[in-house]
Amino acid sequence: MDTNFDMNEHPHTRQNILTGEWVLVSPHRTKRPWQGKVESLPADNRPQHDPACYLCAGNERADGSRNPEYTTNFAFTNDYSALLPDTPVGEIAIDGLLKAESQSGICRVIAFSPRHDLTLAELDLEAIKGIIQLWAEEFKTLSENPSIKHIQIFENKGELMGCSNPHPHGQIWAQNSIPLEIHKETINQKKYFQVNGRSLLTDYLKVELKEQKRIVFENDNFVVLVPFWAVWPYETMIISKRHVRSILEFTDKEQKDLASALKNITVRYDNLFEVSFPYSAGMHQMPVNDGDHAEWHWHMHFYPPLLRSATIKKFMVGYEMLGNPQRDITPEAAAETLRNLSDIHYKSKKLS
Repeated sequence: MDTNFDMNEHPHTRQNILTGEWVLVSPHRTKRPWQGKVESLPADNRPQHDPACYLCAGNERADGSRNPEYTTNFAFTNDYSALLPDTPVGEIAIDGLLKAESQSGICRVIAFSPRHDLTLAELDLEAIKGIIQLWAEEFKTLSENPSIKHIQIFENKGELMGCSNPHPHGQIWAQNSIPLEIHKETINQKKYFQVNGRSLLTDYLKVELKEQKRIVFENDNFVVLVPFWAVWPYETMIISKRHVRSILEFTDKEQKDLASALKNITVRYDNLFEVSFPYSAGMHQMPVNDGDHAEWHWHMHFYPPLLRSATIKKFMVGYEMLGNPQRDITPEAAAETLRNLSDIHYKSKKLS
C-alpha cells in the first residue's frame, strides 16, 4: 500500500457497515469554484397559529374532522395515508419477471407543537421529551397489532424535502413487511452480532469515540456524529451508547438525553447557514412481531440536502444515479464544521 495515500486529499471509497454499500469521496474537488445556481430564500415569518393550517390546534382537517385544542403534541391517522389497513391480500407474478405484492399498514401524523412557527430546533427540551414519549406510545400501540412488522418514525422538514405543511410535524408509517433499508441493516447487524456477541454500533461507537474526528455532540447516553460513510454533505447519526433495540427501552434519563441530542443537532443545522435547515430524519430500530432481533441497535439518521449555503443543494445526479453515491466534502470536515457551530439558535442571538 502506498503510504502517501491521504483520505483528506485523495479520492477513495468508504463502506457503510450498516448496509454494505459504498460511497465515493473526492476531497480534492472542494477546491473547485462554484458556478452553479444560487436562489433567494423566502422569509420565515410564520404566525404562531394559522387558521388555514390543517395541523394547528382547533382547525378543520382535510377529511372534515377537527383537531382538538391541544397544548403539547397531537397524533392522528393520516387523512391521505400511503398505506391502508384494509388492503386485500394478494400478489401478481407474470412470467417470473413482473412481480407485485399487496401492502397494508397504518400511517400516523405527529404534530410536534400547537405553535405553527416553531421547529424542533426551537422547541424547549421538555417539549422535545414529550414528543419522544409520544413516539414511544405510538410505537407500542402499533407494535401490538400482529400484522405490523416494521414501524418507521420520521420527519421531512422543509419544502426541499417534500414537506407539504410547514407546521412542525413528523410521521409514522407502520407496515406489514420490512422495508429495504431495514432489511439491509438487519442482515449486517445480525452477521456482526453472531460472530462477536456485541452489537455492530456498540463497537463502531468505540472507534468513533476513540478517534474523535467525526463527533459533533456527546452526552451521557447519546452520541451525534457524521458517519464515516456519510453520503449527504452534513449527514449525521444519533446513536445510543447503551445497546437498546427500540425506543421503548429508553429510561427517563435516556429520553431527556435524547431530547438534548435532538435539540443540539437541529440547532447546529439551523446555525450553519442561518436558515430553517431542511432534512429528512428517521429512527432505525428493530422490526416488530418478527423475533427477538438481539442484534438491533437503535439509531437515528439525518439526511440534509444543503451543501455550500442556504441556496445550494446537493442532488444525486449522473454518476451517483448510474454508479454509486459520491461526495466532495469529507465526513471529518463536515463534523468539524458542525462541531464548531454554536448550540444557541441564531434567532435567539438576534433577539438578545
